[in-house]
Amino acid sequence: MTDREAMEAALALARQAAAAGEVPVGAVALHGGEIVGRGRNAREAARDPTAHAELLALQDAARSLGRWRLSGVTLVVTLEPCAMCAGAMVLARIERLVIGADDPKAGAVGSILDLAGDPRLNHRFPVERGLLAEECGRLLRDFFLARRDRASRLARPGGIG
Repeated sequence: MTDREAMEAALALARQAAAAGEVPVGAVALHGGEIVGRGRNAREAARDPTAHAELLALQDAARSLGRWRLSGVTLVVTLEPCAMCAGAMVLARIERLVIGADDPKAGAVGSILDLAGDPRLNHRFPVERGLLAEECGRLLRDFFLARRDRASRLARPGGIG
């Protein structure tokens, strides 16, 4: 499986998240060219602040491979990971990260922090940015635009959507 095919699979998961009312982020973990882990944001449904797509994909990959050290694993994610997710990738010792859209407000692999390349940490990994970035970004923009539009309709006197 190519990185592009993996990002398309991650985008499909992100669309599922959006349909469920979750922030549309999806992630897949690849090992030996095959998907070994999948995740999509599920914080609302799980009522769990850690139910990010990346963490769920890492957990799924660890179960599939039967180990917590995810050496040899490439994580492909539609949005630049936050500090929590990037930290988990360091601890899991992933081999590589592929990102769709950058996150200038919370991204921790190059935007506001760079946990993937911090020499003070015990593991570093290369990051490839911008794969299907426009599509990944558009999905997020459309989701939040629709959410803001719905909120403004509800805020109007007598407005119920």
